[in-house]
Amino acid sequence: MTGEMKHLFTSGLIIMTMLSNAANSNELTIVNPADLFDPTGFGYSQAVVTPSGVRQVYVSGQGGADAAGVLPPDFAQQVDQAFANLNVVLEQSGARPDQVVKLTIYVVDHQPAKLGVVTNAVVSLFGASLPAQTLVPVDRLALPGMLFEVEAIAVVD
Repeated sequence: MTGEMKHLFTSGLIIMTMLSNAANSNELTIVNPADLFDPTGFGYSQAVVTPSGVRQVYVSGQGGADAAGVLPPDFAQQVDQAFANLNVVLEQSGARPDQVVKLTIYVVDHQPAKLGVVTNAVVSLFGASLPAQTLVPVDRLALPGMLFEVEAIAVVD
C-alpha cells in the first residue's frame, strides 16, 4: 500500500484509506474511531478492513531465532530478529509489510518498558501502514529462552 493517505471524518469515525498506486481498486481501510484512544503512537490501528476478493496470507508465529536456530538472550534483539523473520516470510509468500492487516504478539514476562521496543520494531517495518494488533503477555513460549513471538495476517491484491 504505497501512495497517498486520505482521511475521512464521518459520524465521529476517522477512516484512513491507503490508496494504492496500482491500477486496481483493492484498498485496505484503517479504522481508528475518534471516540476511542488513538493507538497509532503505540504502533497499531484499531481495525483494518480488507476489500473483497483478496488473497489472504496467515503467517505462523515468528520468534527471535536466526537461521541457525540461535536465540539471543536479549529481548530487543529477539524482537528485531522476529520482525526480520516475519519480513522474510511475507516476501516469500508474495506479500509486503503494508499488506499486513493483523498482528498478534506474545511477550514473556511483559512489562510496560517492553512496549517501546515492540512499538519501534513495528513502526520500523510497517511505517504508517499500522496493522491491527493484539499483545498477549505469556509465561513462556515454545522454546526455552524464547521471549517474543509475532504472527501476522496479510491480504495480497
